[in-house]
Amino acid sequence: MSNADIEIVVEDPTAPEANSPQVASVRVVDVVVSLLLLALAITLGFDNWRAGAGWESTGPQPGYFPFYLSIILGGASLYGLVAAFLSRTEASESFVTQAQLRRVMAVFVPTVLFVLATQFLGLYVASFLLIAGFMRLVGKIALWKSLLTAFVFTAAMFVTFDVAFDVIMPKGPLEAALGR
Repeated sequence: MSNADIEIVVEDPTAPEANSPQVASVRVVDVVVSLLLLALAITLGFDNWRAGAGWESTGPQPGYFPFYLSIILGGASLYGLVAAFLSRTEASESFVTQAQLRRVMAVFVPTVLFVLATQFLGLYVASFLLIAGFMRLVGKIALWKSLLTAFVFTAAMFVTFDVAFDVIMPKGPLEAALGR
């Protein structure tokens, strides 16, 4: 047996289980996304038609190019809808299982909360909480390592953006209390 025939298999203990029930098929996701893009194309097309999608003596009106781009987007969306309904394999293919969706939500929900927290706590405090939370809850890393890493990263971000480059970042009550 040559080295090319040897296969190394590494098991991931945190991988989602193979027998997890399906949440959505590929066909359902294709249809929903195509319908959303078609709605966006219709909205953009109507709005740009109102702004003027024609040609004047001085050149194109403001909505000319966006209007035709929305027609292309609408055509592509209709093509996606037809392709999804004509495909026989997509109806049975699983897009996402419950276990996979749970893993995605474990990242998506904290990220949405981070965006919301940034509005009230400022970028640096929200970043500290996000990094420490991910490291501790998702990565199962020791609390002191999570807090230290979050602090070092947040401090480096503060020095880089606020001190060195003087970039205006969302500030919260902590920065206000420190006079920044």
